Parts: sequence; C-alpha cells; structure tokens
Amino acid sequence: MQISEKYNPQDTEPKWYKYWLDNNYFHSVPNEKPPYTIVIPPPNVTGILHMGHMLNNTIQDVLVRRARMQGFNACWVPGTDHASIATEAKVVAKLKSEGINKSDLTREEFLKHAWEWTDKYGGTILEQLKKLGCSCDWDRTRFTLEDKMSQQVIKIFVDLYNKGVIYRGYRMVNWDPEAKTNISDEEVVFKEQNGKLYFLKYKIEGTEEFMSVATTRPETIFGDTAICINPNDERYAHLKGKNVIVPIVNRVIPIIEDEYVDIEFGTGALKITPAHDINDYEIGKKHQLKMIDALDDDGNLNEHGMHYAGKNRFVVRKQIAKELEENNLLLKAEDYVNKVGTSERTGAVIEPKVSVQWFLKMSELGKPALDVVMDDEVKFYPEKFKNTYKHWMENIRDWNISRQLWWGQQIPAFFYGTEENDFVVAETIEEALEIAKQKTNNQQLTTDDLKQDQDALDTWFSSWLWPMSVFDGINNPDNDEINYYYPTTDLVTGPDIIFFWVARMVMAGLEYRKEIPFKNVYFTGIVRDKQRRKMSKQLGNSPDPLELIAQYGADGVRVGSLLSSAAGNDLLFDEELMVQGRNFMTKIWNAFRLMQNWTKEDKPMIASDTEAIEWFGHQLNKTIIEIDQQFEKFRISDALHLLYKLIWDDFCGWYLEAIKPNYGEGVSKAVYDQTIIFFEELMKILHPFMPFLSEELWQLISERGVEDALVIAQQKKGDAFDEVKIKNFETAKELISGIRNYRQTKGISPREVAEVYTNATQFENEAVIRKLANVSEIHFGQKTDKPSFTFLVGSTEVSIPLSENLDLEEEKKKTEEEVKYLKGFLISVDKKLSNEKFVANAKPEVVEIERKKQKDAQDKIAILEEKLKSL
Repeated sequence: MQISEKYNPQDTEPKWYKYWLDNNYFHSVPNEKPPYTIVIPPPNVTGILHMGHMLNNTIQDVLVRRARMQGFNACWVPGTDHASIATEAKVVAKLKSEGINKSDLTREEFLKHAWEWTDKYGGTILEQLKKLGCSCDWDRTRFTLEDKMSQQVIKIFVDLYNKGVIYRGYRMVNWDPEAKTNISDEEVVFKEQNGKLYFLKYKIEGTEEFMSVATTRPETIFGDTAICINPNDERYAHLKGKNVIVPIVNRVIPIIEDEYVDIEFGTGALKITPAHDINDYEIGKKHQLKMIDALDDDGNLNEHGMHYAGKNRFVVRKQIAKELEENNLLLKAEDYVNKVGTSERTGAVIEPKVSVQWFLKMSELGKPALDVVMDDEVKFYPEKFKNTYKHWMENIRDWNISRQLWWGQQIPAFFYGTEENDFVVAETIEEALEIAKQKTNNQQLTTDDLKQDQDALDTWFSSWLWPMSVFDGINNPDNDEINYYYPTTDLVTGPDIIFFWVARMVMAGLEYRKEIPFKNVYFTGIVRDKQRRKMSKQLGNSPDPLELIAQYGADGVRVGSLLSSAAGNDLLFDEELMVQGRNFMTKIWNAFRLMQNWTKEDKPMIASDTEAIEWFGHQLNKTIIEIDQQFEKFRISDALHLLYKLIWDDFCGWYLEAIKPNYGEGVSKAVYDQTIIFFEELMKILHPFMPFLSEELWQLISERGVEDALVIAQQKKGDAFDEVKIKNFETAKELISGIRNYRQTKGISPREVAEVYTNATQFENEAVIRKLANVSEIHFGQKTDKPSFTFLVGSTEVSIPLSENLDLEEEKKKTEEEVKYLKGFLISVDKKLSNEKFVANAKPEVVEIERKKQKDAQDKIAILEEKLKSL
C-alpha cells in the first residue's frame, strides 16, 4: 500500500477518535475481567483546557489505555464540578453586564440564569479533552449538580447531621467580600504584601497620658472593645484596671490582662477587635467582651464607621491615618511587610467575620483516613506527599461546609421559628414537616411555615463523594456497578488539592463503604515556564493547548508533555519538547514508509539478518519488562524514555539499518514478516502514549476488523531475555561506531571499505559489524605494522590501516598532540592517587573511578605510541 509522504495529524486524529466512539471501545460495563477504574478529577464546569489539565489527563489516558490493552476492563469516568464560587461569579458578572443585579432576583430566577449559562458553556472542557485523545467512557459523564448526584450529597448531609458530626455554630469565618461568601481555611492563600504599621495613641481616661498600640489595620478601630496587656508586663502595671479612649471613635474601653500577649512583640499592648480577628475573637469570648462588626459584606465600613460609613476598607485606611495624624493621635507609621490572607478563587483580601455557619467535625473522620495512608493501603506517588498529608491530618480543623451562595446544593435545614435552634434537617420539605411537627408538638404546621436555609454547601462537599456518587453508591449502596468498580484503582491529581479533595475522599470512602476510595494516588507537578513561574492566564505565559495540538498534533503534545514530567516534580514547559514529540511521530512514520518501500523477495535470511532479529527480540523483551517496572512506580516519564530509545535508537537506528537490503535489492520475506511483527509490538506499547499515530499505522499494516483495532489489542508481556546477547550487540555497536568515527574524523567516504586488525579471536555479531561498518576483512589475533587508526572497546583493540589518501605528517602531528594531552591528564590523576589522604578519605567508588581513568589513559598512550612508531 502506498502511504503519504508526511503524517497528517489534522486528518488522522478526528478520523480515529470518531471510529473509537462509533465502536464503543471506551464504554465499560461490569464483566468477568478484573476492573481498572479511574474517576476524573472533575474540572470546573466554567473551565477551558489549560496546560495543567492537559498533563493530568494525558497521564490518566496513558494509564487507562494501557490497562485496556493488558486485559483489564478499563473504566474512566468523566465529569465536571459545578464550582459554586467560580460559576456564580461568572453568572453574576454576565447579569451585571445586562443591567441585572443578583439582589433583584429570586433564588429560582437566578438559578434559571445559572443553568442556562451552564448548558451553554458547561461542556467545553470535556469536548476539548476529546481532541487530546482522552478515552473516557463518555456515556458515564457526570455533573456534580445533576439530580442524582445532588440527592446523594443531601442524603450524606442528613446522615452526618443525625450522627452529630455536622453542627451549626456561631464562629469566625474567612469572608470573601468579592464572592460574598465565607470560604474554608484551606481556600485561604497567604501572600506577602507591603503596607504600613501604624502606632496609634490611646489616651488613658481622665489623663493626658496615652498608650501606644500598633496595628496594620487602623480601619478596625471602630470595632475595638478593649486593650490587652500581659499581667507580667511591669511597664503597664500602673494602668491595670483603667480605661482608654479609642481614637476618633471616642469610645471608652477597658484595659484587660491576658498572658496571650507577647511582652517582647511590638509595644506589648494589643487592641482587641473581636469581630475582625480570629485571635481577638477568642480573647473576646474569654473576657466576655462586646462584639462590634464595623464592616459590611462588601468590605465597606458600616454605620459603626461613623463618617466613613459606606467607604471601602482600603480607601479609608489612608484617610483614617490622615485624620489620626491631624489630631495628634498617630505616633508614627513604618513600612511593614506582612502576610495577608487572600481568597484562592477571587484573589480578594479575606476579612475575618463572625457569623452562623455549618461545620463538619473532622477529628473522628480524620484518624482512620490518616492510618490508611500511613500504612500504605492508599499509596502516594511520590511518597514525600505522605508527610504533607500527615501534617494536615494531625492538625485538622472542623470543616466549614456552608457558603453564602445560591449555585450549589441548598442546605437541607428548614426553619420553623425565630430561635436559633428552631430548625430541622431532612432530605425533603415533606420529611422536614413531619419532624418539625413532632419536635414542636404542633400538628397545625404546614410546609408554608418552613423556610429552607438559604446557604449552599461547599463544592468540595459534593466532590468528596465523587468515587462513590458516580456509581450511585450512596443512593443505591449495593448496586452491581459500585460493587464492581469500587474501590477505584488510581487517582491522578495535583498536590494542591491533597486536603480539599484527596483526604476528604478517603474519609468519605471509609465512612460510607468501609473501604478506601482508590489504591494509588499519583501527584502530578505544576506546569511552569522556563523562568519557573506557574503558568496562568494572568501572567500570559500559558500557551493554549488546542493551538499546540493544531500545530504539533495531539500525539506530539502528549509525548512532549510527558518527556519532562517526572512524578511530583514540576514540568518546565518548553515548546521544543513539542517539536521533539512531533519529530518522534515523523521518525516512526518514516520508518514504516521505509519498510513499505522494500521489495519482498522469497529468499533466505542472511547472517546479519539473523543476528539483528535475535538481538532485537531480546532487547524488546528486556525493555517491556523495564517499562512495566517503571509503571509500577508511576514513573511514566521514565517509561516513555525507555520506549523512545527502543524505537528511535534500537529499532530505527540499528535494527532497520542491519536488515536494510542493499541498493537495488529486495528484502527476504521472512525478514520483512518478522520486522512487521516487531513493529506491531512497538505500536502496542506506543499506543497509550501516541494513540492516533499508532492506530493509523496499525490499520495501514493490514486490513483490520472492528474487533482487531489497536485500541483493544493486547500488549505483549515481557518474556525471558538473554542479557549476554544484548551486551554482545552493545559491543558490536561500539565497534561499528569506532570504525565509522575513523572515517568521519579522517574525512573518508563511508563507501570506502575498511580492513580491521584486532587482538580479539572473534567478534559476536560479526555479520552485522561487517555490513554496518563496511568492513572487507577482519584479521583476528593479528597486529599490523602499517600506519593505522586504533581504538579500544573494553579490552578489545581495533586497528584500521590508514587510507592512502591521508596526509601522514598531519596524522603524526595530531597523534603527538593527543599523546601530550593524555600524559598531562595522567600526571593529574597519578598525583591524586599518590595522595594518601585522598585515597584514605574518599569513597571507595570515587577512588575506583580515578584508577579506571589512570588505566584508560595508560592504555590509550600505549596504543598511540605504537601508532607513532608505525607512522
């Protein structure tokens, strides 16, 4: 069959992806095979494919395709996350652009807009994953907010509440003024910011004396309810029991004592603002201080802010500092760098705020989830992340699971009165009504008397159930699918969500199925640019993966990404890697074209064919076993490097050269058939990495039925191999390279035959050496008196009489220079080895390396001096 000169991924990729989909190769149902299951880390429904997704999903696809080709029933469940904060923000922004405020809509009206937006944009990223070649079971696509998924989330909430694990409490939370919701501690990112440290004067009531108190946030003075000193601080002993006057506010507040205050830090006096700082909140509770919240949900000062009411917290900071200065209430202001909590989602500076929220107790769930990771029931790759996990689990806090949002699963709590505890928790309002009637002993209650909590659940509260909920494992805990596919096999994710998602999935799995949710967790690195900056839209340093696919082909991009992404280490993106991926495609394509252009003849194999076939068979088996070992350690990049070398160097560089017929001749049909068998095995190993190119070549090799597609072909298992035969061929490669090097350095045509003298009694793979090195005569166990080019391969000495076309004087001059250099080098090595201190203190292997350098230099000098004699 005549195949095109160039491989065209733009035509090939959509053709084969459609073929795979049309023939349902990715779909899985429980059967007699062992299952291999991966659930996708669900990308945000608002998302588009970025470099991190591309790396993560390429790795997952490699694992799934390989499992499918190793006899497993491979099931890769795709889906998206409703992403409460991100999606609501996008819908709010869209409505604002249309002149509509969220506050003017009912919940139902807003959700209608949100669903319209999701239906329009929500499938984008999944469609993009198809372009990458992802072999997901698309029939199983899930969305965390679809009815069946939401039912399971609500069911778990009710169950945990009834067990006493979920509770409602008045706590200080992390308020995001931009998203208008609280967020969990894990969603707060601390960033260094330049600011000022203001030293304020708090006058002692009834005197002209004042205390100096330092703060980075003068706008919070409106919430001050005390000044706190350490009871052991002698500087302030005379002020115990007295009051101070809050600057500008002119409110009288007490001086209180608490050992929490560090005498050495700052002025040793703290302003206590219980509504605006977590530590102040705890001191306020302990000392029963009044709580004054001076900020609204937008981060603006409220009525407590007096003449600053309605102004933004950062805007008024400078204005307040100016007013303090004008009234001689500011002692000084210094430049100050401090770490400020910001929202992971919006980037807004977090405002500590006291409010009623829902919490999930983590200590009981956390202990077993820590044990299974520490005991390697759930294995982490790389293992270093076990320590990160352990530290968090041992310092775990209760999880704040409520969000002041509408987009998400609405909390199933129903209020029937005005008191704090006048509520019931149930899956439906009808069930809630029955419980409320019993609780109040009021049979006259109707559903109209019940008002559901307006808050939604944290998005992670739905995704922590993901490995179970995608198989309906909460609604229907004994169904065939959950029993077959769970626990899942591998999870591929980023270390940045080890707490948000990985830890919580382990907790949920152990609580609800008494089983771990997955056996292995592979943590990918972060994709960074050459300057080691994290790729992001804001920095503009992230290429569009779809543009890369259009330019280099999906296979080229997949291979380019994987070549430099060792487990857990960051990937330094370089477009040259994509070029390398594309060049690899071209190399394989050209190798197949070369084979196809050979004329097949019915003639016996020659000796060089037999030697090459025998060697490559052993090399193939050895590499398959090594690749399997790398996959067991999740060293996917290393596995690809082994395959890359097997195809590029061993198959294309040596094997095809060894069997290639001479110009004008044909190849033995037996040799061609064996070569195709080898090539097919290579395509099977290659397929998980480069699915499109490998399927195209597989189908070009011969006519294949639907049941013979490469996507479902079974990979060869590594058989026994002979290490000696592989080493012998490596020696042959060195001998050939040495003879080729002679021609190259002397400017001699490769067509000019060489005559070889050697101290060896024979060469293994002699026929391959003669063919690839173009050797006419080998004189075993003989030396030559003729001027010659000599080199060593191990202890084997090889001499090639110099061509008559060479300038012998020039050759003599070059050889003398080489001897001079080697003698100088040998002096430095001898000096090192004669140093008793070095020999005694250096590691034995280091001393051994130096001794080997010494012997090699001595051997080379001896050969070159012999050569000089002949010259």
